[in-house]
Amino acid sequence: MGAISQKNKDLFENLFVLELANNHWGRLERGLKIIRDHGSVVRFNNVKAAIKLQFRDVDAFIHPDFKGTSEQRYIKKTEDTKLTRDEFARMVEEIKQVSCIPMATPFDEASVDLCVEFDMPIIKIASSDMNDWVLIEKIASTRRPVIASTGGASEKDLDDLVRFFEKRDIPLSINHCVSLYPSEDGELELDQIDYLKKRYPNLVVGLSTHEYHDWHSSMLISYGKGARTWERHIDIDYEGVPVSSYCSLPHQCDAWFKAFQKSREMCGGRSQSRRVISKKETQYLDALVRGVYAKRNLEPGYVFSKDDFEKDFYLAIPLRKGQLSCREIMNGEQLTTELKADEALTINHIDGPYSESQALKELILNRGI
Repeated sequence: MGAISQKNKDLFENLFVLELANNHWGRLERGLKIIRDHGSVVRFNNVKAAIKLQFRDVDAFIHPDFKGTSEQRYIKKTEDTKLTRDEFARMVEEIKQVSCIPMATPFDEASVDLCVEFDMPIIKIASSDMNDWVLIEKIASTRRPVIASTGGASEKDLDDLVRFFEKRDIPLSINHCVSLYPSEDGELELDQIDYLKKRYPNLVVGLSTHEYHDWHSSMLISYGKGARTWERHIDIDYEGVPVSSYCSLPHQCDAWFKAFQKSREMCGGRSQSRRVISKKETQYLDALVRGVYAKRNLEPGYVFSKDDFEKDFYLAIPLRKGQLSCREIMNGEQLTTELKADEALTINHIDGPYSESQALKELILNRGI
């Protein structure tokens, strides 16, 4: 497969996925407030963000024998956080209203249909579903771009998934993810970003993270390693509902976004070509360059030779305007005017390419002190 297309790169690159999960607790108004509060922070920081919901066909998702049981936490939470189709539709509408991208993780096939019904631009595959090929086939049938989290997946799992989407020419991005909620700093395994980028050079690689000690360090490190999409769980401190430690509040997302902007500023954004050297930097370095000075009086007609250079000239700072420097190798040029001992050798003293090319001459005349 060739290099990643610009269209796919633009879709996934510098995308933040804000995972709302089931933090609405089955209450529409709470879900809308989470969307509004985080949407404000997104707009303020001028970042590209998706707010992601979780879809389950709850009635069919849980086996009849286990419905209503409180023994299984996952089952209880799934039932407690159930929303209707119309309520989800209202949340999708609100996500668009706050200028974010609506997105969802479907956990069953009926929920994939709901993603299509709501015209989700991107679909997420959760770490827990990396081997659920019935679900993956259904997601692929939509031909919509996919982001997959890799927590717990083996190398073969990853290869199979990447190959599956490559063969179907469906845009795919993969997130390094450690499925520990929350994750301690020593459990983040951020070097896996290097591994994923090397193994899948044609994919945009991201980071789905659940650490909770700060909102700066993993961003700075992951961006520097080449991650270009990020995901965190979000929540709000509202109505006394406890906030899980792995969830980010609006002010914490604000810090996260600002760390991203600082990362971009510091990294510069040029990894495939040589950077443009600023005039400010060039002027600073020119001040450190040694200029050419005569050791003795030299007459017009003197012919420069590499072999005699150290006998007749020396190098010293400062470099003066119009002076030739250690960067210009002279061999065969002639002095056109007299040069006295300890006098700076300038562009006006010699013939040859440096004096004959106006562009080169201007460069030398304008540098130095």
